[in-house]
Amino acid sequence: MKGNVIVGQSGGPTAVINASLAGVFKTAMERGYNKVYGMRYGILGFLDEQYVDLSDYIKNELDLELLKKTPSCFLGSCRFKLPGIHEDQELYKKIFSLLDKLNIEIFIYIGGNDSMDTIKKLSDYALLTGAKQRFVGCPKTIDNDLAITDHTPGFGSAAKYIATSTKEVIQDAMAFSYKKKNVTILEIMGRNAGWLVGSTALSRQEDCNGPDLIYLPEVPLDPDAFIQKVKDFTTIKKSVVIAVSEGVKLPDGTLVCELGNDAAFVDAFGHRQLSGAGKVLTNMIAENVGYKTRTIEFSILQRCATHLASRVDIDEAYNVGYVGCEAVMNGETGKMITIEVLKRAPYVADYGIHDIHDIANVEKKVPDEWIIRNGTYVSNEFREYCHPLVLGSLSKHTAGGIPKHMVL
Repeated sequence: MKGNVIVGQSGGPTAVINASLAGVFKTAMERGYNKVYGMRYGILGFLDEQYVDLSDYIKNELDLELLKKTPSCFLGSCRFKLPGIHEDQELYKKIFSLLDKLNIEIFIYIGGNDSMDTIKKLSDYALLTGAKQRFVGCPKTIDNDLAITDHTPGFGSAAKYIATSTKEVIQDAMAFSYKKKNVTILEIMGRNAGWLVGSTALSRQEDCNGPDLIYLPEVPLDPDAFIQKVKDFTTIKKSVVIAVSEGVKLPDGTLVCELGNDAAFVDAFGHRQLSGAGKVLTNMIAENVGYKTRTIEFSILQRCATHLASRVDIDEAYNVGYVGCEAVMNGETGKMITIEVLKRAPYVADYGIHDIHDIANVEKKVPDEWIIRNGTYVSNEFREYCHPLVLGSLSKHTAGGIPKHMVL
């Protein structure tokens, strides 16, 4: 008799993370596993014995399709850092005791960098103690900063939302540029990596010039040079749009957002909640240049806009769940599923599996050669990398003209 499967979601939600959950469930059912449990609120909720039998919610293909198109984490998420495997033996004993209680054979975690750290530690402990459970991670993060994999599910849909909204904001900003000059700053997510803010460049098409400046966290922002750039652009155009990463820093390493007055929340992994860089920079422009300014924080809209999800992204999210479940059922453990792009035009991708130790706690940043114009824009190579990931759209399940979602 086969054991059971348990799956959890962790870290920031994405527009397509539930497609990976659907892929895991579908594979486990097809392969004859008895139960697929879902952790409520990730490993933190599991420690409180919070879990559900997914068969109580997914009863047919229609439910599966609805789940795939539901934003946020269906099971709930957490940010909880497991201690080292030698630091708290009792905690690990509790986790594995609960896994044994549910007859869990397979543990799958859908998440980003911090979630892969959890897979690394649990698989290392299982190897050390001879536990029967096997552990695999399915990649997920809008930040696109996981190592080894070409890109991560969630990024494509976030990039599509960002590029679309950027284009719409640029169009809107032009409406009031007859006699008055105005500067709009878009604040985009992406803690230490500029993949998301760089995706604003996808708005540059035949009918749109795209943002005028793009500031990535990989390159320090010099305030004097920034103000001079704004002045230069406002001498040739009346409406200027600038995209800025929430994690952009000054040359001395200070986060631009720290120059504001917002209180700083720090999570279990030591990540400061970043917000306010755009407001700091608009204040700087108002004080030094005097033009009308506006800050637009895309905030969580970037990660929850399933109504604008990419078809490529949702298909790949489903596939990493499916492939991840198959891999661990075939004996793999301590690994993460990767996406391997064979051809970008026309787009062809495949899936691989890689040792979690090469991925956990490693950040993938935008290559230096893709950052141009003295650190204020991204190259055509960057746009060519991103473009296939935003292709396609979804048919929606609606009720009264509004998208319908699955909820616990």
